[in-house]
Amino acid sequence: MSRRAEQFDVAIVGARCAGSPLAALLAGRGLRVCVVDGARFPSETLSTHVIQPCGVAALRRLGVLDPLLAAGAVPLTRFTLVAGDARIDADLEDQAEAFGATGLCVRRVTLDELLVRAAASAGAEVRTGEKVCSLLRENGRIQGVETARGALRARLVVGADGRRSTVAALVGAPEYHLAPPGRVFAWAYYEGVADREPRLRLGRLGDLAFLSSPTDGGLYMAGACPSMRDRASFLAERERRFAACLREWPELDELLAGATRVGSIRVMASWRGYFRSAAGPGWVLVGDSGHFKDPTPAQGISDAMRQAERLADAIETGLGGRADIDAQLGRWWRWRDEDAYEMHRFASDLGAPGRPGPLHVQVIRDLAGEPAATEQMLRMLNHELRPSELFTPRRLGRALARTVHRRPREIPELASELARGIGGELGRRRARAGTSQRRQASASVAASARDRA
Repeated sequence: MSRRAEQFDVAIVGARCAGSPLAALLAGRGLRVCVVDGARFPSETLSTHVIQPCGVAALRRLGVLDPLLAAGAVPLTRFTLVAGDARIDADLEDQAEAFGATGLCVRRVTLDELLVRAAASAGAEVRTGEKVCSLLRENGRIQGVETARGALRARLVVGADGRRSTVAALVGAPEYHLAPPGRVFAWAYYEGVADREPRLRLGRLGDLAFLSSPTDGGLYMAGACPSMRDRASFLAERERRFAACLREWPELDELLAGATRVGSIRVMASWRGYFRSAAGPGWVLVGDSGHFKDPTPAQGISDAMRQAERLADAIETGLGGRADIDAQLGRWWRWRDEDAYEMHRFASDLGAPGRPGPLHVQVIRDLAGEPAATEQMLRMLNHELRPSELFTPRRLGRALARTVHRRPREIPELASELARGIGGELGRRRARAGTSQRRQASASVAASARDRA
C-alpha cells in the first residue's frame, strides 16, 4: 500500500558510517530527519576496518565508542609499517592523549548497527530494508525521494549510500580525479590467535601488501592484497592463493599459526578511486558516495565521520535560514576537495601495484630513524598534517641522495620510480586545474534553480 508523502527537513539515503552519524547530528539539533537504507542491520559491507584517532574521537562524541569497546573492539596502541627491508615500530600508548584517542579496528557488521541505533536514539526516523527508486524534482531542485513504500519529501536529500550511490547516479554527479585500482583487497577473520597485542600492521613485501590487526568479537583480521593484474588468477583459486599470500610475510604467518579461520575470505576486486561533484540544487553527497580513495592507508571510515560533522554544520546553517543552503553546500564541497585531495594522491601511490621502489623504502628508513618524523607520519594518517608537509622536497632529496650513494645498483629502478612519479604529478596538476571550473558551473546551475523557484 502506498502511503501519503511525508515531509522532512533532510532525507538521508544510506545508514552506514556517513549517513547515520549525519542523521544523529542533525536530529540532535532539532531537524526532522529520515534515514533510508535498502539493507537491514546488522549486515556486512566491503570496507577496511581501521578507524584513525580522529574518527574514534568522532565516535566518542556520538556516544558510540563505549558500546564499541563493550563489543570487544580493541584500542590500537602499537603500529608497525614495513616496506621491503625498512620498518617502523611505534608505541602509541603514551601519545593517545596527544592524538585525542587511539585507533580502532572494527568489523562493519558491528560498527554500522551501533551507528544506526545512535541515529534512532537521537530522534532520526530510520527505515531499513527500504530502497530508493527515484528522486522527486520540482522547479529544477531535488525535493525528496521515492521508495517502493511511497514518497518522502525533504528540503534536502543526502546521498550517503556508498560507492554505487543511487543518489549520485540519479543526479548524474560527474566524476573527476579518477585513480585506477592498484590492488585486490582480500581479508579474513581468525580465532585462536595467541598474540592479540593491540598492534596494527601494514606491510609492503615484494608485490604484495598486507594489513592485520585484532578486531572486535575476539577475532583477528588478516588481509593480503595482490596487484590488480593478478586479479583473475587470484579469484580463480581464492583459497589457495590467499593462504599462499599470507605466508609471504613470515611475521604474519607465524602470528596466525594454530589459528582457525572463521567464515569466508572477503574480497574487494572491483573498485576505482574518484571524486564526484558533491552538491547541487537540493542534494549533496557525503562519504564514499562523493569520494573514494585507495583503501591501503585505511582512511574511509574516519573521512566519513569527519565529513558528516562538517556537513552537519553547513546544513544546520543553511536550512536554519542564517545563510543560503546552496552556498553552504558549495563551501562544504570546496572544503571536502581541499581536505581529501592530497590523501587521495598519497593513497594511490601507496597502493600502487608492484614492489615498493627504492626511494619509497629509503624514505621509510629515514622516518624510522627519526622519532619526531615517525610521529609526523602518524599525524598525517590522522589528518593533522598533509602528505606534502611530511614528504617535503628536502626529505625526499635526502632520501634520493642516500639511495644513490648507498645502493648504486638500484639506480635504474630508482630512475623508473622517479619517472613514474613525475609523470603522475604532471597528470594530476592538469586534472586539478579543471576542478574549480566544474564547481563554478555547478554553482551557476544551483543559482538558476533558485531563480526559477
